[in-house]
Amino acid sequence: MTLDLAPAATTSPYLTVEHEAFRESVRAFLHREMAPHAAQWERERTMPRPVWRKLAGQGLLGLQHARAVGGEEKDIFHSVVFLEELGRLGFGGVRFAVALHAYMATSYLASDGSHALKERFLRPAVAGELLAGLAITEPQAGSDLSRLSATAREEGDELVVDGEKRFVVNGGFADFFVTAVRVGEAHNGTGPAAGGARRDLSLCVIERERPGVHVSANDCVSWRASAMADVSFQGVRIPRANLIGRRNGGFVQIMKNMQLERLAAGLTAVGDAAHCLEITWRHLKRRGAFDATLSTRQALRHRMADLLTEVEATRQLAHYAAWSYARDPLSITACSMAKLKATEVARTVAEECQRLHGADGFREGAALVQIVHDAQAATVAAGASEVMRDIVVQSGYEESHDHR
Repeated sequence: MTLDLAPAATTSPYLTVEHEAFRESVRAFLHREMAPHAAQWERERTMPRPVWRKLAGQGLLGLQHARAVGGEEKDIFHSVVFLEELGRLGFGGVRFAVALHAYMATSYLASDGSHALKERFLRPAVAGELLAGLAITEPQAGSDLSRLSATAREEGDELVVDGEKRFVVNGGFADFFVTAVRVGEAHNGTGPAAGGARRDLSLCVIERERPGVHVSANDCVSWRASAMADVSFQGVRIPRANLIGRRNGGFVQIMKNMQLERLAAGLTAVGDAAHCLEITWRHLKRRGAFDATLSTRQALRHRMADLLTEVEATRQLAHYAAWSYARDPLSITACSMAKLKATEVARTVAEECQRLHGADGFREGAALVQIVHDAQAATVAAGASEVMRDIVVQSGYEESHDHR
């Protein structure tokens, strides 16, 4: 009996020979160009500029983006393969930094940005020349968008932005921030008119170099290579043309693009879980106890079998969600389910694999320590698991049953 931990323990019906060939190419590139340095990047809380240009040189920063802006315009399952393999590197900060740049922050520019914004920001982002951050979360507002309070005051052809943003991924090195603001009067984020608070939300691009932009390191213990930061805007003047899409259209834009963000989070989590199982199985095969290796002990074999089954079932759910998203970008139920299940399974796998490493899994600097931190944090990003459960009940059960 052997435990098969290949990328696809069961062949996915959604993947073709072309996709699997692409997987081999991506894996070779990631292990050649990123794996040898990723631990150092995590320690130093950064990702050097040259690696971004190398990613762009392989077309990996623009798989979903149009050829008109330098992208590859590939089908969704090329991104599925890339995100899984990115997760399989085993470095949470690296995978989150790249996923946010390629699938989260720049997706707003791709879907709603003007031609000028696409040329000024999206094209160089796809080329790895400019790096993107996403500034939405605030000190008193995370998943509840109605509580966001950063404002953009209109003055002629300019907007004057004031506000505080927290946990900005890529914040330490991003050249620009896709930022959620309220255009008009200040909003304290605590009023009862949640519907109105959602309607007046807008998105804009704020360049790092503008006067009044202040970036400070965030001491988050997770996703270190993503250079998590807090960003404050104090009287920052930007041209009105930096608005992404129509004024007050931010809530709809976020809801639309959030599905891709959640899908990306789920797919990288699947890869991360597979990586955990690989390194743990190798540990069990090497570790001896009572005249045999741990990999021969039935209790441990059964536990590993259960974990592998969970990961593979989750992988198939994530692939279904990707297929659903390709048919309808507002596949809220499928993408929320995939994000919920994948990040929770990855957390369980990481914690269990740490335990299966024994005392070695709890040493300062042990890879499993950081993997656990990153997996736990993934259940919060892009909507906490509790929020995902509420969405699944609302969109996947109550609404569908109400129409019967």
